[in-house]
Amino acid sequence: MRTIALALAAAAAAAVFGPAAPQETPPLPAHQREFLQLVSYIITSSEKAVFEKLTSDRDRDIFIESFWKFRDPTPGTPENEFREEHVRRYNHANKVLGRGAGRPGWMTDRGRFYIILGEPNSYDRFPGTTGIVPCEVWYYYTDGQKGLPTHFGLVFFQKSGVGEYKLYDPAVDGPKALLLQSPDIHEISPEDYETLYETIAERAPTLAGMSISLVPGEFGYGYQPTPRNTILIAKIMDSPRADINPTYATHFLNYKGLVSTEYMSNYIEAETSVAVLRDPLLDLPLVHFSMRPARVSADYARARDQYYCAFSVSVSLRIPGRTPEELVYQSTKEMPFYFSPAEEERIRTNGIAVEDVFPAASGTYRLIILLQNAVGKEFSLFEEDITIPAEEPGPSLAGPMFGYRFQDYGANLLVPYKVLERKLVVDPRNTFARQDTVAVLCNVAGVGRDLWQEGLLRTSFSGASGKPEARKTTTVRLRDFPFGPAIPVSQSFPAGDLPPDYYEVESSLIDGRGTAVASGKGRIVLSPAEAIGHPIARSKGFPLEGRYLLFGAVAQQYDKAGEAGKADGFYRRALEFKPDFAPGWADYGRFLVRRGRFDEAIEAAEKFKADSARQFEFFSVRGKALAGKGDYPAALEALLAANRIYNSDTDVLNGLGLCYLNLGKKKEAADALRASLKLHPEGTEAKSLLAEVEKLK
Repeated sequence: MRTIALALAAAAAAAVFGPAAPQETPPLPAHQREFLQLVSYIITSSEKAVFEKLTSDRDRDIFIESFWKFRDPTPGTPENEFREEHVRRYNHANKVLGRGAGRPGWMTDRGRFYIILGEPNSYDRFPGTTGIVPCEVWYYYTDGQKGLPTHFGLVFFQKSGVGEYKLYDPAVDGPKALLLQSPDIHEISPEDYETLYETIAERAPTLAGMSISLVPGEFGYGYQPTPRNTILIAKIMDSPRADINPTYATHFLNYKGLVSTEYMSNYIEAETSVAVLRDPLLDLPLVHFSMRPARVSADYARARDQYYCAFSVSVSLRIPGRTPEELVYQSTKEMPFYFSPAEEERIRTNGIAVEDVFPAASGTYRLIILLQNAVGKEFSLFEEDITIPAEEPGPSLAGPMFGYRFQDYGANLLVPYKVLERKLVVDPRNTFARQDTVAVLCNVAGVGRDLWQEGLLRTSFSGASGKPEARKTTTVRLRDFPFGPAIPVSQSFPAGDLPPDYYEVESSLIDGRGTAVASGKGRIVLSPAEAIGHPIARSKGFPLEGRYLLFGAVAQQYDKAGEAGKADGFYRRALEFKPDFAPGWADYGRFLVRRGRFDEAIEAAEKFKADSARQFEFFSVRGKALAGKGDYPAALEALLAANRIYNSDTDVLNGLGLCYLNLGKKKEAADALRASLKLHPEGTEAKSLLAEVEKLK
């Protein structure tokens, strides 16, 4: 039988008494009520709260599958040893430990601790024939982790010699409760622990110590029980929940609409690093990230003799406080990853980090990164509020950021964590072995030539131990790096230069007078190991010949955020890089219509009039702009042409309704507006126009 390790941690005192039996909720199907009963002692409060918020049987069934998969010690196999062992313990408790209790065995004290801890390593049983109440002691041995002693016992006794076996607490019940009452026992004070100990020792020597302390050999002064007994019981009660990160459950609730249901039961924890850097060549802020799932499933392609992972990474930026539909930015990339059988062990040991980079408009956003692997139907999620700083006069510093080496790249290719021609090779864990190099990157922006000539970047490393040898300060001159709108300042040193420790790192930009004018902080871990495996990175490079797409993406972000002036500037910059880019002119034309700049929109439409693939956009932009100018006959002609190409665009249908209304064609107006509402029942513009039509009727 497989041994399940104990996961033990501190718990609230209330946990001593265990969870109450779950209340049956009539709407729940029987198997779901049985699930809540089965997992009463191992489900976290967060998991239970999520389960109770789910509104469909299908979602609850998928959650149950996720619950067990998250605890599966061998997820790559068809068996779930944890679930099998838990069910075995539960059934044993009901079959054996509920006898004479008058209630199901899983609800008794013995059943509760059997389900949590499993089979004791040994037993002592006292049947109640030597002046001791019927009781039994269960002994357990652990690995000494999670705050538990390596050896402890649990005592269960029948109070007054009858009824259900209850858990004995030395501090609450006291040793006298273990003795059958008689005149000589009655005379002993409950607080006379030494006499009670000696009395029990005469009748049951192995029980005497347990009557004072659940940890053999640990006695307080005068044989008085210590509070540690109660703390120990609380830790045991909380142990099944101690190592459970309920993030997967909250993600299940929040993203079951974003992540397809076939993935929902396979949430994988991931370590993620994110950096915001202003690119010196583009003079544009870029968000870089690296995500390393805790485990990765791979399939084997026999024809190619290769393993592969089918990654898809989706990124979105949302303005906090707005509804999820009002996205500022969203993109998805497919990133298949192939590797040979010879690399399989390295991949399995070190893992894979999926990396990407994208442009962002200044502002504060909720960043959400969704990584999916079609092999194994796995997904990982990262959420964090990030701030993209606006370009301001005066110096600023991004970083420090850490990697285990720098790698040279061509200047015309954009890849994650690359500035100019050097890429920082990162491990999201920021953990370094003795043989590693610690590579540090800071990005300095807003620096004039005087500060560039005289300025320094000072980086200090301070170990959590506080030892003098766990301190290091490095200083580099800014002028040793190329001057520009953003200056990437890099340095590196052997990890062995510092002792193993947890380090706080602070980088400061120092001007010519010795004053710190900007600073940033980070953390790294220097491991005592000689070597550790770093993940294999997977990303897609982006040629900078397509920089117009980056500027166009930022323009759309400012547009959606309601910053029209900045959006207009970035649309224009994008089109300066690629004046014949028809999709860019179409985006700009729609923007101009929304801003009421109708003459400019008509001019923009002419830029892509000849593009056969953009005829719908041409007639749509032109028609709405003409309608905005009040030229309803010409607008109607253009919008009808757009509708013949694609008849399910609500903006075009609303425009037709407006034109027909102003041309006195009430029936045609009503037909167009009702068609719009059929596609989008909540459309406020269509509702308002239709109300006007109804008034005229």
